[in-house]
Amino acid sequence: MDGYRASWMTSELELLRDSARRFFEAEFVPNEERWSKAMLMDRDAWNKAGAVGLLCASIPEEYGGGGGTAAHDLVIFGEQARCLIGSFANTVHSGIVAHYLLAYGSEEQKRKWLPKMASGEMVGAIAMSEPDAGSDLRNIRTRARVDGDHYVINGSKTFITNGYHADLVCVVCKTGPGNSARDISIIVAETRDLPGFRRGRVLEKIGNKGTDTAELFFDEMRVPLENLLGPEEGKGFGQLMEQLPIERLYIAYNAVNQMERALQETVAYVQDRKVFGQHLSELQNTRFKLAECQTEASIARVFVDHCIEREINEGLDTATAAMAKWWATQKCFEIVDQCLQLHGGNGFIMDYPIARMYANVRVGRIYGGSNEIMKEVIARSMFPGTR
Repeated sequence: MDGYRASWMTSELELLRDSARRFFEAEFVPNEERWSKAMLMDRDAWNKAGAVGLLCASIPEEYGGGGGTAAHDLVIFGEQARCLIGSFANTVHSGIVAHYLLAYGSEEQKRKWLPKMASGEMVGAIAMSEPDAGSDLRNIRTRARVDGDHYVINGSKTFITNGYHADLVCVVCKTGPGNSARDISIIVAETRDLPGFRRGRVLEKIGNKGTDTAELFFDEMRVPLENLLGPEEGKGFGQLMEQLPIERLYIAYNAVNQMERALQETVAYVQDRKVFGQHLSELQNTRFKLAECQTEASIARVFVDHCIEREINEGLDTATAAMAKWWATQKCFEIVDQCLQLHGGNGFIMDYPIARMYANVRVGRIYGGSNEIMKEVIARSMFPGTR
């Protein structure tokens, strides 16, 4: 949108955004194809990102972070999305795992782990999903029992982002005997040379292929009792619910940047490509389709910016975050699909950015809670007391 500037965007954030873009274009974009084919990015890429301040930007300086706000994380994540980098799960590392530690960790835990995450010495992951439990966390089977001064954890997890490289894993598990929210806790495992911890295969995905999405296995894995996240057992479900709105906002903001990049690529393409002696951009169907996409992308931008302002100033409520997540990811997929259609046969060739985007954006409607779950969250806010 010509002349539009979000009210939350400051000159400082614009400088950070430009710096992040230069870094990604120089260090990550040239490696993205190689990482995608290997289904694994280089481990030292995390250290490079940490060295230039792109990890844990919203974590206080006293814990090694950048001392910023959620806005600082957002501009970094957004530039990564705009650069079409699907191999670097910094959203999980800096936006999710680091903030679980900041919000619920003891002072000792924060000082022990956050500086190493900010530097890239440690890569963070959160292990929630299991083969038979995705969105329904009450049905997880991974359990922890107390044995002396340790928890002994047994179970398995799947779809774990950063699973191969992770040095620090927040394991969501049962510490109580039942299947209620009060039985769930989060226990932090340092994975290096940890007996009973095993990584399974890196899962081959449709898109974001370079992200190390892996299976994790815990066989009598022993973790010190002091690694429990929070003051007591049974707080894990509440901790997860409290952090979900910001996670969904990250996903929505990334979707906005992806749809804007898709439009940028397609506008350039249709002005260059000729069909029957005319540029595609001269055909009314092309112009009308892109006008529709531009309108929807602009609506998404304004709404998500509004959500960011609320998050910064007062905190974003669960239902509005769900609205942003489902609507932005749905519109992103539709816009990218339409842009691919306007590329014709070239849109199906991976040499073109639009083809890679088509594969990468599909997961937006699934992770962070499927869009069907988002609609249920919204509906429950409209009908209090219903289940």
